[in-house]
Amino acid sequence: MSNKAAINRVLRKATGYELRKPAAAMPRRRRARGGDLTGDRLLVAPAFVMSTVRSGSTLLRLLLDSHSQIHSPHELHLRDLDVTVKTKYAVKALTEVQLDEEQLRFLLWDRLLHRELAAAGKQLLVNKTPNDVFIADEIARCWTDARFIYLLRHPGAIARSRQETRPQDSPERNAEMVLRYGKALEAARAAHPGIVVRYEDITVDPRKETQRICAFLEIPWEEAMLDYGRYDHGRMKPGLGDWKAKIKSGEVQAAEPPPALEEIHPSLHDLCAAWGYAPAAAAQPAT
Repeated sequence: MSNKAAINRVLRKATGYELRKPAAAMPRRRRARGGDLTGDRLLVAPAFVMSTVRSGSTLLRLLLDSHSQIHSPHELHLRDLDVTVKTKYAVKALTEVQLDEEQLRFLLWDRLLHRELAAAGKQLLVNKTPNDVFIADEIARCWTDARFIYLLRHPGAIARSRQETRPQDSPERNAEMVLRYGKALEAARAAHPGIVVRYEDITVDPRKETQRICAFLEIPWEEAMLDYGRYDHGRMKPGLGDWKAKIKSGEVQAAEPPPALEEIHPSLHDLCAAWGYAPAAAAQPAT
């Protein structure tokens, strides 16, 4: 009988206990509670074009997408993609892996955009959908390394362009929608640093403006960006971005002169001044 066995025999008789080797330590969980969640994201430093509707964002998308390292897909409407956790058991299960509905939605967004980037075989994703201005805070929470490109256009020109595509809307309704996007864009600019570009400047000197954007994105500029008509950028149809003949021409064309201030709905005058398209003194109170 070994010494251990003899000792255990005496201990059992005297105390009811015996000596045993400690069990092996339990393996660590896949993720410690409160641990780093950065590994949840597949995309690295994605960029987002923040704009109103009818602001030239499709033109900017096509210029960027013509870069050999940048993929800028058609509008994907992240705002309208959501997830629902239906039962308390699912809530408990997700809680154990530190996920709630927002984080689950973020995983969906990230996976979708990464899928698009991987399919394009490029390195950097630049997303553009005008209604992204309403989820700028969520985007910044989803990707803490996200970068923002703020695209401005004369509000009067935006309203005129939107009225042409939606003649069924009254001028008041049209101005209301432009102002709604404009206010959301201003809120995003105030909360999240980024680069500001103007549609008018892009049409005048696309070389200079795309060079500025590439420098902001820390990626070399390419001459090919100026000839977006040479490349397949996917279908152009309503709901995916601009689809008019001007954008389908494949060439950057001059912007039309903006309407005179007196021709612009009074509710947009303050926005014209805020974006530098009208003197502040000339702006009228918003209605």
